[in-house]
Amino acid sequence: MIRRIDLRGSTPADYRDVVPRAEVDVEAAVEIVRPICDAVRTRGEAAIRELSQQYDGVAAERLRVPRAALDQALAELDPAVRAGLEESIARLRRTCEAELEHDVTTSLGPGATVTHRMVPVRRVGLYAPGGIAPLVSSVVMNVVPAQVAGVASIALASPPQRAPFGSFGVGLPAPTILAACALLGVDEVYAVGGAQAIAMFAYGAGECRRVDLVTGPGNIYTVAAKRLLKGRIGIDAEAGPTEIAILADDGADAAYVAADLVSQAEHDPQAASVLVTDSLRLADDVEAELDKQVFATRHTERIRAALGGQQSGIVLVDDLDQGLDVINAYAAEHLEIHTADAASVAGRVFNAGAVFVGPFAPVSLGDYCAGSNHVLPTAGCACHSSGLSVRAFRKAVHVVDYTREALAEVADHVVTLAGAEDLPGHGEAITVRFDR
Repeated sequence: MIRRIDLRGSTPADYRDVVPRAEVDVEAAVEIVRPICDAVRTRGEAAIRELSQQYDGVAAERLRVPRAALDQALAELDPAVRAGLEESIARLRRTCEAELEHDVTTSLGPGATVTHRMVPVRRVGLYAPGGIAPLVSSVVMNVVPAQVAGVASIALASPPQRAPFGSFGVGLPAPTILAACALLGVDEVYAVGGAQAIAMFAYGAGECRRVDLVTGPGNIYTVAAKRLLKGRIGIDAEAGPTEIAILADDGADAAYVAADLVSQAEHDPQAASVLVTDSLRLADDVEAELDKQVFATRHTERIRAALGGQQSGIVLVDDLDQGLDVINAYAAEHLEIHTADAASVAGRVFNAGAVFVGPFAPVSLGDYCAGSNHVLPTAGCACHSSGLSVRAFRKAVHVVDYTREALAEVADHVVTLAGAEDLPGHGEAITVRFDR
């Protein structure tokens, strides 16, 4: 069901060339979504309705979800699901508030200050997937940090569903997503999915005004639209199909490891599940557990496709040192550490979206109630990018405040450096203030 890659006794020049990875051609997808984005840019709401009918099989009469539908979804929400959402919101809000950066003013001498001022992005568009499985948790993960950051205007989009909802008919996002929006106080919600949702945020259409930043995970076409429109809008990252990597030694529990590989594989046939271990016994035991667990779960075919794909595998290594080299090269979205002294081993990881330490911190915890954010960099992007946080919704502005006397102290240096760059006008902008 899952292939093996044996790296024992070898030292590849670059482990990135040998780790399991799907062949995802985002550039090819960009050319597919380009006409979609152009249609939204030129024809707005009418184009979105046509595209929703084409790709989702249904189109909402109005793109914006009526407030009454949000209220009804929340009123009809299973109390246990509501309790889970409230706990998830509360825990994430606490971690977001703790990481909130404050303004810092540096004095560089009498009358000379530079303030590092943190300001929120003014308007954001958030995307919650709704294809294979409507991800209500993604609503929480996007909205809470934006709210804590102080974003003044929040819009959210999620694909229209074919199933009718109450008296509102078909074409609304999943009821759980609507309920989560209502619970969080987000009332600007649009029944739009995929690349057309990203284009709606980037250009504005119908009641939706253009946004400054778009965040949230999605399929390859959503990712491609974000790449295409980056610059017109800011984006969080190109977050594609989910992935898990597990670094485990001989003491790991094979049932736990297999269950966690399965948990991510059920997201999508393109999801990646990777085990890196120095224990041949564990590898055998995990394979045996997979044979049992996969056929006992609901989404067997989807999970088998993900585990059997080239993006998944069991990687055998000589020892934990080589295992860490592999893990840091892979730069997983989610990384679990199932080893002796797991906290110490986790301290040696520098490329991962989020690290889960020990047998009782599975990725599923992070998906919902750990207090961490599950919108994380995929496809190796964790080597240069971070997961979604308050910082994604805030930007820094330097405020420079100098008196005449403070400027005089460095005036000669500025004039000299301007001359060195053959920019005399820069120097004259200084001297004019003292020649008069």
